Amino acid sequence: MSDEIVLTGIKPTGMPHLGNYIGALKPLIERAKTHKTFMFIADLHALNTIHDATQIKQHTYEIAALLIALGLDLQNAILFRQSDIDEIYQLNTMLMNITPKGLMNRAHSYKAAMDKNIAAGADVDAGVNMGLYTYPVLMSADILLYNADIVPVGADQKQHVEFARDIAGYFNNTYGETFKVPEPVIGTETGLVVGLDGRKMSKSYDNTIALFAPAAELKKKIMRIITDSKTPDEPKDPDASTIFQLYKHFATADEIAAFADMFRAGGMGYGTAKTMLFEKINSVLAKPRAEYERLMSNTNEIDAILADGAARARDVAAQTMRRVRQAMLG
Repeated sequence: MSDEIVLTGIKPTGMPHLGNYIGALKPLIERAKTHKTFMFIADLHALNTIHDATQIKQHTYEIAALLIALGLDLQNAILFRQSDIDEIYQLNTMLMNITPKGLMNRAHSYKAAMDKNIAAGADVDAGVNMGLYTYPVLMSADILLYNADIVPVGADQKQHVEFARDIAGYFNNTYGETFKVPEPVIGTETGLVVGLDGRKMSKSYDNTIALFAPAAELKKKIMRIITDSKTPDEPKDPDASTIFQLYKHFATADEIAAFADMFRAGGMGYGTAKTMLFEKINSVLAKPRAEYERLMSNTNEIDAILADGAARARDVAAQTMRRVRQAMLG
């Protein structure tokens, strides 16, 4: 076991797709086998965009059930609901008082909202609430509250950790050494996870495959993958095929090599290749999907796991807040 503490949060805004699983969820679950991990469901962050309590609660159950079903090690990983930790509200308030407004002005999410408004000829701050504007402070509180050493993020999310480092620095310089300064860990490059149309798998392109789609829906989606016009007899380039690119994220090295040979040799139509892709993905996800469905039918079990995680997280959060209150209030 590593001595480093890992922290990560997942916003409950809907069922993740295969791209999310390959690029983020699978690596996080693997890291939790060797590191003490604080893994929270970021329901407070979801309030920026979802204003329906029932929907947030449902999505929270979905993310928790998904992580458990995928094999999250609940001994090493502390899985909890962000809003269950009172100290997060307290630390967020404390950090507001040492965070420069100029830092918030540079946040990617705020700048993107401004750019969109400017392009539309609207007021620069139209639709921008303080939850969005101060999002990086709450994110920093999430990171600093649990003494995280490393925060795994995608390259486009690195700024969140950089802001947490800046805010920790402002605090430590003002009040003395109080917070551990975290390090971002950029995820191992998994390559572009392609969607049904050959572009990056993304909800904005409507080309995704839901991670725990029922088998019939999974097969239907895979059969919709866009291919070229090569006949079954013609050799095909596996590296140019969406089918092959998805297959290699679920298969063994030997299976990948054999599948690539079938593409290059000719004699295999795309319909057959799609069927093989479906069978491979379904064989990997069938058991976790069944466990996910069982958990979603027994949400009291999820509640118990989240309550246990919150109790463990609060033990650490309370210690951090004692240091912060002593530093700021005496």
